[in-house]
Amino acid sequence: MEVTKVTNATRNFKIGELETHALRGVNLSVNTGEFTALVGPSGSGKTTLLQLIGLLDLPTSGQVFINGREATGLSRDQRADLRKQTIGFIFQFFALIPTLTAYENVELPLLLNGIKPAERHSRVSAMIEAVGLSDRSHHRPDQLSGGEQQRIAVARALSIKPSLVLADEPTANLDTENGKQVMDIMQKLNRETGVTFIFATHDPRVIKYAQRVVTLRDGMIVDDNGKSK
Repeated sequence: MEVTKVTNATRNFKIGELETHALRGVNLSVNTGEFTALVGPSGSGKTTLLQLIGLLDLPTSGQVFINGREATGLSRDQRADLRKQTIGFIFQFFALIPTLTAYENVELPLLLNGIKPAERHSRVSAMIEAVGLSDRSHHRPDQLSGGEQQRIAVARALSIKPSLVLADEPTANLDTENGKQVMDIMQKLNRETGVTFIFATHDPRVIKYAQRVVTLRDGMIVDDNGKSK
């Protein structure tokens, strides 16, 4: 089953008289349970494509589907609702709220989705345990290492039971050992839950984890070693 599909997507940015073509007619389909890397040099379009799939941006032309639903024609509020119910995000800079504990950061998207307290507690506790940080759940981000912060970000992304998790350079600010721990956890959760992961990276150590590698250059897909049928 297709979790996301992008058809004939372009994305142009104009600054003054200069127009940049970040994506040029991209077509991509990703199925349930895939662990897919978007790779390519800086400026290749991989982050722009990730933002379109995550409904954080709209294509200049083309369409984006999430679980079979065409999303580009939805209103801003409808896209926000679809995003918060079906897509988890893991960012390069962790994006944890500094005044909240690890537990509260993982709980936040559940509060926004109106999940009842008992269910929230069950999910948050299970996810923090899954990333191996039960003993750190009441610490604030500034009391956690970078690797621990990113593991909490992984727990937060999975707490809503998403169809899709998007990670933009998830190990870029981590040392080798912490980066390996984060990727091992993401891979384990992918296998255990069946949630689809798409991550953008240029790190060869991260790329080796991918079941499927989609290579972009100059806003186009130039190679795909596991194209969905």
